[in-house]
Amino acid sequence: MERKVKKKFHLPHIYVLLVSFIIVCAVATWILPAGEFDREANESGTELVVPGTYHEVEQSPVGPFEAVKSIYEGMVAGADVVFFVFVAYASIGLIIASGAFNGLVAWMLRILKGNARVIIIPIFITLIGAASSSIAVFEEMFPFIPIFVGIAIAMGYDAIVGLAIVALGTGLGYSGSIMNPFTVGMAQEIAGVPQLSGSGYRLICHLAMILVASIFTIRYALKIQKDPTKSLVYGDDFSHLAMSEDDVHKHPFGIREKGVLAVLVAGIVVIVWGVKVQGWGFGDIATTFLIMGVISSFIMGWGPNTIAEKMANGFKDIAVACLMIGIARGILVILQSGHIIDTVVYGLSIPLTNLPGWLSSIAMLIVQTLINFLIPSGSGQAVTSMPIMAPLADLVGISRQTSILAFQFGDGLSNVLWPTASAPIICGIAGVKIEKWWKWFVPLFLLILLTQAVLVAVSTVVWPV
Repeated sequence: MERKVKKKFHLPHIYVLLVSFIIVCAVATWILPAGEFDREANESGTELVVPGTYHEVEQSPVGPFEAVKSIYEGMVAGADVVFFVFVAYASIGLIIASGAFNGLVAWMLRILKGNARVIIIPIFITLIGAASSSIAVFEEMFPFIPIFVGIAIAMGYDAIVGLAIVALGTGLGYSGSIMNPFTVGMAQEIAGVPQLSGSGYRLICHLAMILVASIFTIRYALKIQKDPTKSLVYGDDFSHLAMSEDDVHKHPFGIREKGVLAVLVAGIVVIVWGVKVQGWGFGDIATTFLIMGVISSFIMGWGPNTIAEKMANGFKDIAVACLMIGIARGILVILQSGHIIDTVVYGLSIPLTNLPGWLSSIAMLIVQTLINFLIPSGSGQAVTSMPIMAPLADLVGISRQTSILAFQFGDGLSNVLWPTASAPIICGIAGVKIEKWWKWFVPLFLLILLTQAVLVAVSTVVWPV
């Protein structure tokens, strides 16, 4: 008698998953009442929600044709991010192809022996977090994902460790930010709180979250180093990113490779200056990446045709991830077309008015985390939710600083969790299946969410009304 083999459950292709979300959201526009808050511009011209003005509007359900059309409209709406990732990834690909990072890793491996190598995990999470916290880099870090994936594999870990370094650094940078102008800065302005106030406690929160994330990641990395079969991506193909330790040790780290790294460091300094001082956008940053890649290619002695071929390969490798951005943006197009975003935000805010202060702060954290599924833009979430949450903090007897902290926490790390935000993109760039990323990341996310709940509850004592 033939024995039936039980099949393992596998999540559908990411495109199928995202289109499924589009369908669910389109159906929701027929069920949920359409509604809006009144909005008015502040002194700087930013449109803010006016608390207490939620009202229902004419129902505008999204039909089947419009739902399919949202995929195209999402790609158009996300074009700035899509083409930034295309250009920046292919440009960084030139730097990777130079072998400079192979040489750098060889040098690091010679210095760090055995388990001491894991120190690079908290170091880079902290450094990336500092950039994310201060100058609001997020998508700008995506081109560095394959670099850290390659380094992690060469050190005996796996692609998830490399992806985690970048994802945790950027996500926690936003969550624990002191001076991010697009999240904390905007939220403090909306709430009428002095800019940069509360920085000391926010820094403590940032360091606490980095500590939790680093310990979790290091434990996993050491487990994989001891037994590679324990890796969640064991058997998956990362040959286009992987560096074997033997090959890395043999790789030259001469004047050319050091010159390429010098170009990279100089380019990052220019980007930091441009973003912080000149207010650069994606176009300026992508241009800088492209210049860095071309100069690095010339340092390596490559001709124009070789550069063009390597760029073409980079475009091809990142195409799937870039299209994810457009499809994911289609979900937001549906929610906006159906006028149900404000309805959901309003519904989530109602229960908070009936809770004690410290518990209200935790409820705010959960609500903001859920809102980030619908509005995965830090500034967009700030202008939508903070005009509601700030006065709500007054009503429940907690400081507006606490409501801002709950907003920060809810907006930051969940960006690398929700499929409407950056999770599909970073997984596509790293070549990690999203269900495997979730399997590793969700326990850590819940652990950090618990940490955040404690921190936001303590803030009601640190920042009394």
